Amino acid sequence: MEYITRTLDNLVHQTAFLNLTWGNYLMICVALVFMYLAIAKDFEPLLLVPISFGMLLVNIYPDIIAAPSETASGGLLYYFFQLDEWAILPSLIFMGVGAMTDFGPLIASPSSFLMGAAAQFGIFAAYFGAIALGFNGKAAAAISIIGGADGPTSIFLCSKLGQTELLGPIAVAAYSYMSLVPIIQPPIMKLFTSEKDKKIKMSQLRPVSKLEKILFPIVVTIVVCMILPTTAPLVGMLMLGNLFRECGVVRQLTETASNAMMYIVVILLGTSVGATTSAEAFLNVTTLKIVALGLIAFSFGTFAGVMFGQIMKIATGGKVNPLIGSAGVSAVPMAARVSQKVGSEYDPSNFLLMHAMGPNVAGVIGTAVVAGVFMAVFGIV
Repeated sequence: MEYITRTLDNLVHQTAFLNLTWGNYLMICVALVFMYLAIAKDFEPLLLVPISFGMLLVNIYPDIIAAPSETASGGLLYYFFQLDEWAILPSLIFMGVGAMTDFGPLIASPSSFLMGAAAQFGIFAAYFGAIALGFNGKAAAAISIIGGADGPTSIFLCSKLGQTELLGPIAVAAYSYMSLVPIIQPPIMKLFTSEKDKKIKMSQLRPVSKLEKILFPIVVTIVVCMILPTTAPLVGMLMLGNLFRECGVVRQLTETASNAMMYIVVILLGTSVGATTSAEAFLNVTTLKIVALGLIAFSFGTFAGVMFGQIMKIATGGKVNPLIGSAGVSAVPMAARVSQKVGSEYDPSNFLLMHAMGPNVAGVIGTAVVAGVFMAVFGIV
């Protein structure tokens, strides 16, 4: 009888019910909300499903991301997370994005680079805000990059600047805001554009030749990486993926980079990022500051993009719809879709998607360049 009692007692004490804190239960509820948004509301399920499930796992079984010790091997997701810290997964994500994305709209309308650059002002707004809240320079830079709405770049810069203790909150904030683009951006876009602005129809983009599409990734790689060599892992992989797509002679590589490899990397990255959100690591004042700064950065980046779109509208005599400026944040192609959606609400026949893809792709390049600037400022090689 004593043996049975002891065995049952051991089993009870091994369950998660007796080992979890109120914080763990709170984070489990947050994970379930994220799952609901991903599955029921279709808010970027490719990102939110693995992130929310990683969040769920780590708050039920914290050791799943435990580091190895002399007496035990590390948890499964610890090894996934090492690929984040080593900047391997972010670089592979960029290759996949390049292989999936048509850079034609950006080539056809080089002025899109300006709107993509304008949207990066949110990053610098958050940088100075983080400094004001007491973060050191490197931590402020790592936090501010959330304003580019680019999860892989956020992880990459955080690792390069040695701010791995902040990597979890920064990555979750960046990917959360990427997923919530359809909620966060429209109110800002509508507030700073008139109904007449929203109904502006843009002329069809010029056709882009195959030669231009092949030369573009090569030229961008040479120019950007010569100026900021530290951007090579991101910009180089983005352009390599795009070269696979456009050269037309490596169809198998294009399909692998844009499909199988991309999805595998998203699974590894998403679950490992979600697993950094244990209650102990996530529920603190520093995390709240990071989440707030990320929202400010992303909102300000959207505002700056729309305002530059207004400048472009005036400069072109009303030929540019300022809504496409909001797509200058790096969330590809989500931000471009939002520009299309908001414009079509006011005129169902208005087709802005391809025009918005120019600033959207420019934003991806722009955020990587800003990350390179931060690394250069802090002497990271």
